[in-house]
Amino acid sequence: MADLCCKCLEILIAILLPPLGVCLRHGCCSLEFCICLALTILGYLPGILYALYVIVAVEPERHRHDYYHSVNEVA
Repeated sequence: MADLCCKCLEILIAILLPPLGVCLRHGCCSLEFCICLALTILGYLPGILYALYVIVAVEPERHRHDYYHSVNEVA
């Protein structure tokens, strides 16, 4: 229940200020945040759409887990 409430709050924040919503979900030094910031600077609507997609569809823990395991396998 709390997770659903947090996601709804992140969606509301993403509609008002897209990079902040992505920052809350993925962190401020992530690729998702940089893309959202660039899209918001280029146009407010693309920034909102990307932020909503990232908050709803992209799981931050899974992405980090896959990245770190692929780096460790190469080394």
